[in-house]
Amino acid sequence: MRVGCPKEIKNHEYRVGLTPGAVREYVAHGHEVIIETKAGMGIDADDASYQAAGAKIVASAKEVFERSDMIVKVKEPQPSEWVQLREGQLLYTYLHLAPDPEQTKGLLASGCTAVAYETVTDDRGGLPLLAPMSEVAGRLAIQAGAASLQKANGGRGILLGGVPGVLPAKITVIGGGVVGLNSAKMAVGLGADVTILDRSLPRLRQLDDIFNGRVHTRYSTIEALEEEVFSADVVVGAVLIPGAAAPKLVTREMLSGMKKGSVIVDVAIDQGGCFETSHATTHADPTFEVDGVIHYCVANMPGAVPITSAHALNNATLQYGLMLADRGLQAIAEDRHLRAGLNVHKGRITSRPVAEALGYELADMEQVLKVA
Repeated sequence: MRVGCPKEIKNHEYRVGLTPGAVREYVAHGHEVIIETKAGMGIDADDASYQAAGAKIVASAKEVFERSDMIVKVKEPQPSEWVQLREGQLLYTYLHLAPDPEQTKGLLASGCTAVAYETVTDDRGGLPLLAPMSEVAGRLAIQAGAASLQKANGGRGILLGGVPGVLPAKITVIGGGVVGLNSAKMAVGLGADVTILDRSLPRLRQLDDIFNGRVHTRYSTIEALEEEVFSADVVVGAVLIPGAAAPKLVTREMLSGMKKGSVIVDVAIDQGGCFETSHATTHADPTFEVDGVIHYCVANMPGAVPITSAHALNNATLQYGLMLADRGLQAIAEDRHLRAGLNVHKGRITSRPVAEALGYELADMEQVLKVA
């Protein structure tokens, strides 16, 4: 199969879908790999390193899309990219379709087969291709929150860990999954006072064991959520419903009870955000203020640390990517975890959360793959 990787074009996105190390693996499996020139510059991988790994370098993304049977990316295709996709072509990347009707229309019109990293599953019920970026985003959330708390950046002017004689900042993490766990790790490491809210008692018990009492855990009710958000200096939104739009847990009305200069970091923004007042921002202009509360809602947070992120992502995506390259649609038909990742195929929506969020008829997976 001809596997192509274009340069990412989203604002301040420096990651790359294939590292030189990943290219060597595809080539070893007998595939031809096509890389757009300078695609890896954000991770200090020049064209020569890709050529040494066995890739062919082309001058434009247009050539990558035209010549490739399978496109491997990091972020969802932008409008100039989805119009270059075609029927019979595999797209393997993050999609986050539920809050993005325009991209969904573009992919349906293209006729391509789109496998979303964020909905591929594993034997433990996890999301193995989302997990590494959730780890990065969770840790970055605390760095972003700490910077946004600084007075010069519009925040309250509080040091996350405090100093002897002065209390540390209070961090509230909504959601105890991968993002929440990693946010709490960073916040505790910096000396903050951390509370994690979740609706799974088994998960709260697990978190209590992990942190050995160094964080507060609290079952998430409306009352508990309000109390913790109102008292927090930084609130991290770490809620995920796989493939679906994030629930709006913190309303506009609740902002009036928050401290002026406090900070919201909405890591769920890729799925529409879990704060009613959130809208996606970029690394070029990461924050905005609503009712005196600073909002950090960058939709590609891991792009800020592309060397770490790209390698962590490729470590996770390689196994499934090779399955797709080796066996194409047959791999999806045979592997239930890849089937969970299939969101769009030949103009049909095959993911239930996406269909429900955007009002599309859900295609029957077995029938779709049988026709294929």
